[in-house]
Amino acid sequence: MKARFCFGLALGFTGLVGALALVIGHGSVLAINGFSDNQELPLPLTAPIANSGASFIVRGLEPSVRVDQQGTVYVSSIRGVPGGVDLHRYYAAADGQPGMGGAYPFKYEGQPDNCGIFNAQQGGCANNHLDPFGLGLGGGDVDIAVNYPSRGVPNLALVSLTLAPGITGTHSTDQGNTFSTPNPVVALIPGDDRQWIDGINALNVYLNYHDAPTFNIEVQRSNDGGETYLNGFAEAIDPQTFPAAGGVPATNSANVAGQIKVDRSSCPSRGNLYQIFVAPDSANENLSGGALRSVYVGVSTDVKVGLPVFTFTDFKVFPGPAGAQNQGAENLFPALAVDDFGFVYAVWSDNSNILFSSSSDQGTTWTTPIQLNSGTTIGNSNVFPWVAADGNGHVGIVWFGDDRPGNSNDRGALEPGHPPSQGAACNSGTSCMQGWAQWNVYYAESVNGHDATPFFFQSVISDHVIHRGTLSTGGLGGGADRSLADLFQVAFDPRHFANVAFSDDHKVNTGVGPDNGPDNPTSRRLIRANFTHQLMATAGSVVTTGSCAGSPPPPPLGAEKITGVGQIPSQKPGLSANFGFVAKNDPPNASLSYHDDGATGGSIDVHSSNVTVPTVTFSGNCATFKGSAKLNQKPGYNYNVNTCDGDPAAGKDTFFISVSGPNFSYSNGGFITSGNIQIHQQ
Repeated sequence: MKARFCFGLALGFTGLVGALALVIGHGSVLAINGFSDNQELPLPLTAPIANSGASFIVRGLEPSVRVDQQGTVYVSSIRGVPGGVDLHRYYAAADGQPGMGGAYPFKYEGQPDNCGIFNAQQGGCANNHLDPFGLGLGGGDVDIAVNYPSRGVPNLALVSLTLAPGITGTHSTDQGNTFSTPNPVVALIPGDDRQWIDGINALNVYLNYHDAPTFNIEVQRSNDGGETYLNGFAEAIDPQTFPAAGGVPATNSANVAGQIKVDRSSCPSRGNLYQIFVAPDSANENLSGGALRSVYVGVSTDVKVGLPVFTFTDFKVFPGPAGAQNQGAENLFPALAVDDFGFVYAVWSDNSNILFSSSSDQGTTWTTPIQLNSGTTIGNSNVFPWVAADGNGHVGIVWFGDDRPGNSNDRGALEPGHPPSQGAACNSGTSCMQGWAQWNVYYAESVNGHDATPFFFQSVISDHVIHRGTLSTGGLGGGADRSLADLFQVAFDPRHFANVAFSDDHKVNTGVGPDNGPDNPTSRRLIRANFTHQLMATAGSVVTTGSCAGSPPPPPLGAEKITGVGQIPSQKPGLSANFGFVAKNDPPNASLSYHDDGATGGSIDVHSSNVTVPTVTFSGNCATFKGSAKLNQKPGYNYNVNTCDGDPAAGKDTFFISVSGPNFSYSNGGFITSGNIQIHQQ
């Protein structure tokens, strides 16, 4: 998936009804299938561009939703680069009680990533105030994460995509009322795509994204709540899997990455990182441009050590069937969740079926996927699944489903009477949309999600048709309708109830136009984030006790690993060079970070790259490992490290490094001046 630039330009400026009454507490509210009335999250119609007389058309796409441990609900959506992102918040103590139909009185918190290119009069950044010039820095993609402190207001982190220079990061410590100054270069590698974040503890946030040169999935850790992401580094596609999933050469099929997830349980697995992605099933398929038909999950268990680097090991969840592109797993995006007992859940779509699998051993092995969707959805188009989990086996999954058979990208089947060009007039008359496919939001819930045969209760949770016609699963390369973009999300609150934010275009944008009637495809649609939340349990009581998920198989006897963090003298007297590494030999894997501001010829920053499988050898308490690297964020280099775990009391640990590449050579090393190197034997 390449980065998506999506914004509308306009010249000039110019009824939600509940379907079922449910008794909740002491009152009665309008709702559908146990959920509140759908509510539109308001935004301005346009964003004027200075005094040009032109405006960007404001849209609310790809909403992210999170709920913190105090019950604060956050919804963020994108306008598209360079329009920035928008944030809505609901916190009962400050914002009031729900209204009729269970609707939350959301507070609009502005544009947290707003560091607009024409904002010189505001010092370059507007924080979360509206940009009067309509040009925020980000808006290509958004994701948010909440932290889990032992006390106090949970931190809220937000990242927004611009592609170049990369990813903008910011965070709030007062529930979204103010944000830190947006940092437009939180990604170590410029030229990025589709970032995701997740949080643990008081201020730890993990960020993942694609880098443009190799299309590996880069992972960085923040220890300051998401202001910077300089405290940890890894690549989620391990060197053994990279030939099947990497983007080298550039003609490869490569991969599509889902959201990164961290285990926040109280189990031994707490702190594990999980990264889901879809890719070809083999290196040969990747080289020949084959379908992204198989599902993988990268697992990091050494991330819990807290070193500046960590490693992932990838496992195949599902070897998808060979065949056409849209019959595999690439249907934007695979999704992942971890419950409160360390069980891991994966969902994805083959365009017709929503598929579900779980792992009871920290992502090492996975159950045979089951078809999740049931009833009238079988055989129809079902796309964009997302998953949340908490309790012990409590899982909630949302997706878009239509009312007829046919691939979601098939204009002939889902948009009869419509010529091939998007937004074109009907072939006859002005109301062909009356015969188009109708889409709704579906929710399936289970309270025994990791059982051998989990039971899911399915319901419709949109109280109106949210979209008509096709839905593209091809990203920017798709020819079908992208009005709702590529995803929407679900999150559980502290009561174990689902909160869902989704994009919707069922209304005509009468304020901007053209308005040629509600059933005419030439009319401009109003695209807004909508929200609904669960009012009552639908699948039974959530289990909050039980045993933790099992451990992965132990490494074989004799397997070795070495870790290290610290400093050695720089090439320039008086300065120090920093290093961190993890290297292990079964299977061979290594992650390296090295920085020397005093290097001859200028500062160097070295990070290992999984383009090739590293070699790792051990001799006594020493190890040598070498592999491919990025030098100052550019690929095409190699590193070689020799390091020894000496007597800690005598300070005998040593670290030597050499880096080579096009017209470049560097070497340095000696006894470490701070830190520790430790060898681990099984």
